[in-house]
Amino acid sequence: MFELASITRAAPQIILRDVVKSYGVARVIDHLDLSIAQGQKVALIGPSGSGKSTVLRLIKGLETYQHGSIEVDGAPVPARHSGWHWPGAKKMPVIHRVGMVFQQFNLFPHLTVQENITEAPFRVLQLSREEAQERAYEYLSLVGLGHKANAYPSQLSGGQQQRVAIARALAMRPKVMLFDEVTSALDPELVGEVLAVIRTIAHEQHMTMLLVTHEMKFAQDIADRVLFMEAGKIVADGSPRQILIDPDNERTRRFLNRVEQR
Repeated sequence: MFELASITRAAPQIILRDVVKSYGVARVIDHLDLSIAQGQKVALIGPSGSGKSTVLRLIKGLETYQHGSIEVDGAPVPARHSGWHWPGAKKMPVIHRVGMVFQQFNLFPHLTVQENITEAPFRVLQLSREEAQERAYEYLSLVGLGHKANAYPSQLSGGQQQRVAIARALAMRPKVMLFDEVTSALDPELVGEVLAVIRTIAHEQHMTMLLVTHEMKFAQDIADRVLFMEAGKIVADGSPRQILIDPDNERTRRFLNRVEQR
């Protein structure tokens, strides 16, 4: 991994300025400022309810926000859902420049693995069927599931389904990848295979990645930078060593101690 000081000199690819997100009277994101450099691998940690997953959903454009601005890859993410037009637009909408993998796999049960992956490149990006299928095989091979192309989701383990979900997101060739607690729904013995795939992507793809995780060793291995969130704010920001090994923030230390005791 690159040193934090060097990689942050790259141009920012994700910028949040003074962002506020509330559900009714409950403020989930509290005047958040965040800049993530192109190609940076960032782990987002913190207690449940601190706003980590909401940050990812805001960047992806799945949530509205009440104040501030968000920019991804040079394009604004609207505060309100205004719809998008594709194809025919001169530039791909920002929503398709961001890939996201969720806790749940969300695969179409009636489609094969290959069909799950080709559907969006074919219908949204308007690739030919042949191009979409070639892309599906490329990313299935990357996640170690080329031999499962004709299987249905019900025939796969949870770990395999999550790896298909990762391949599906990558098949859109996004500029940014978001991972939201992608191992939390898996049995413990399946966690390793999914983390291994993400680790390979992080080391081999020059892609900006933001990962919400409670796997601290994994975060230490994969991240250039670690952010600790609490109450909708970033309260600690630094290298994996600064945040996970030798934190000087008392709240971060208490959180890590609790995680280690589980």
